[in-house]
Amino acid sequence: MGDTTSAGNVNIDKDLLAILCCPETKQDVSMAADTLIRQLNERITKGALKNKAGQTVIEKLDGGLLRADKKILYPIREDIPVMLIEEGIPLEGVI
Repeated sequence: MGDTTSAGNVNIDKDLLAILCCPETKQDVSMAADTLIRQLNERITKGALKNKAGQTVIEKLDGGLLRADKKILYPIREDIPVMLIEEGIPLEGVI
């Protein structure tokens, strides 16, 4: 495999990251900052974070891919990006 890029405990292959995009808008995505992931995990602990499907997120994030417009974060769990529209986490009003 190629080089990896990492944030916190998450390692994503740079070649994979280069081809990933938002499944809804096709915008580029980039690794989310550790501070954002910590903020979101605090909200998850409180039961105060919902995904695009309107479901409460209960599993803490290992990392995330932030859409270019910074409105949606796609979770990364066990080094695997979850690139499903309904699993995206809207960030408006959250951060």
